[in-house]
Amino acid sequence: MPLRFKADSGKMNDQSNQVSSVTDSISAAQASPLGKTVSYITEYDPSLLFPIPRQGKRDEIGIGATLPFIGLDIWNAYEVSWLNPRGKPQIALVTFQIPCDSVNIVESKSFKLYLNSFNQTRIDGIAKLTEILQTDISAAVKAPVQVKVSEPAQFDGLRFGELKGFCIDNLDIEVNDYSPQPQLLHCDEADGTTTETLTSNLLKSNCLVTGQPDWASVQIQYVGKAINRESLLRYLISFRNHNEFHEQCVERIFVDIMRACQPMKLAVYARYTRRGGLDINPFRSNFNADFPSNLRGARQ
Repeated sequence: MPLRFKADSGKMNDQSNQVSSVTDSISAAQASPLGKTVSYITEYDPSLLFPIPRQGKRDEIGIGATLPFIGLDIWNAYEVSWLNPRGKPQIALVTFQIPCDSVNIVESKSFKLYLNSFNQTRIDGIAKLTEILQTDISAAVKAPVQVKVSEPAQFDGLRFGELKGFCIDNLDIEVNDYSPQPQLLHCDEADGTTTETLTSNLLKSNCLVTGQPDWASVQIQYVGKAINRESLLRYLISFRNHNEFHEQCVERIFVDIMRACQPMKLAVYARYTRRGGLDINPFRSNFNADFPSNLRGARQ
């Protein structure tokens, strides 16, 4: 799949359009429930979901209408409850798979408020709950969403697992940059093609609106010239003071590595720790249609 970025024409109207698109995206986030005192609604209300267009941040990163990757965002919801037809509380874990080509993402606090609106709502069984969730989230993101509900009887079968690959966190490096520095990335001089999977548990960014910390582990699979591991670790750490949503950070990492190192194949997968009973795990790849397993890490 070819990587296609918007060309930098230098024309003022193009720059103005990009600035406007990014501003609209940030304004939408600021209009969301993030960072605001809200009343928890315990009766079903799909209007609580707050969609945010993806394209605003993609314009900033340099991604056009033709995406340079495939992928999805895996959301795990750990605090889902409702009432059965006789009024008895039920609980479950729910996984949502949102395709990366959806028009929107959903702001996470609004997602939590929406899920809490089921707390005092009577629902006739798991199948009906799944149908409601699938319909509402698909409508919000404007794309088909897959939903899996795991009942308590299935909890024993859920497994933990860390990201596979060589962890680069023990490299003895000096770090001075804590905002994204793609110029840090470079390849080693050795000839030949490298196939490897690298991981780090040191990715941290901050919420675009509230500035609250978001912690993650990240896995990078690639085929191409060997990426200098020290430069990659410095680059990943440079997100430490950066304000951006999870999905946007992963797409920025993908684009920056493609530009700097030009691998033939690249996949980036991040497992973020949960907040408000939700974790978000974006995956982007230009070659691997076999989406990753949803194994929860120890920090999740």
